[in-house]
Amino acid sequence: MREIVVCGEALVDVVATDRVARGSGRPLSPLQPALGGGPFNVAVTLGRLGSAVSFLSAVSSDTYGTAILDALQASGVGTAFVQRRDEPTSLALATIGDDGAAHYSFYVGGTADRAVGDPGSLPATVAAVCFGTLSLVLEPGATVYENLLRRCHDDGRLVALDPNIRAAVIDDADAYRRRFRAWMPFVDVVKLSDEDAAFLASGTDGSGAQDWIDNGVTAVVTTAGADGLSIRTAGDTVTVSAPEVDVVDTIGAGDSIMGGVLHGLDRLGALTPAAVGSLGSEQWRSVAEFAVHVAAVTVTRPGADPPWASELRSD
Repeated sequence: MREIVVCGEALVDVVATDRVARGSGRPLSPLQPALGGGPFNVAVTLGRLGSAVSFLSAVSSDTYGTAILDALQASGVGTAFVQRRDEPTSLALATIGDDGAAHYSFYVGGTADRAVGDPGSLPATVAAVCFGTLSLVLEPGATVYENLLRRCHDDGRLVALDPNIRAAVIDDADAYRRRFRAWMPFVDVVKLSDEDAAFLASGTDGSGAQDWIDNGVTAVVTTAGADGLSIRTAGDTVTVSAPEVDVVDTIGAGDSIMGGVLHGLDRLGALTPAAVGSLGSEQWRSVAEFAVHVAAVTVTRPGADPPWASELRSD
């Protein structure tokens, strides 16, 4: 068995259930809690699609933490690497714009996920490891995950990274950009949104896809919402369009892309750095087309609710 381990936070998205225009004088809409967090969503996507996957994080022993573990297991995600802690679960307040896009405020002070401890050596069955989002920003956990990322690379595992940048929690943007660039020699696949790419390219320490590829990254996956995504490698760039669907909201869309990409690589038997480096344009195209179809289902329903394999059309 070749297993994927997804590392990072799980939290509770508190989502406004109605879109109230500013200055309307209407009462605030009710809030609906939903389980989320970028790495949590990636792990759930992989489990529902049928990959062997486990989640590595620190999860609160509170009611929400127990719900997080139950949801992971219900989606086929292993929880042997989950550490339980007494600190509370992180919260993300999500408001939905008229275009379905989500905007976030975070409540993460003193929460369980940022207090993750070093897990030590991972089993030999772990072929690929994925990192991202708040867990690579908020200390002390960010350093724990960064050290694990470097060790996984040195152990010959496939390393994937989705920064899923939330500028509201980044105190020093240029320091984050420098840190991001320092990760690139240890990463095989980077997935990011066009907004992430713009953030990383700005400022005094900005860089872009070609710089990351020159520093060792094999593939850079860039999403552009309804315009689809592109996958850039040293030899080519593959671009695919997103299916036209009725968007309810975009919560979890990028995470389901990351899960779709990793599952696509798993289907190709390409969960090693060497195998990913040997993929041709048509193989990357099949990965990209699969990933956008996964995301297209996710955005048609509220919250981060990625599809099960049985919900996807067969090609």
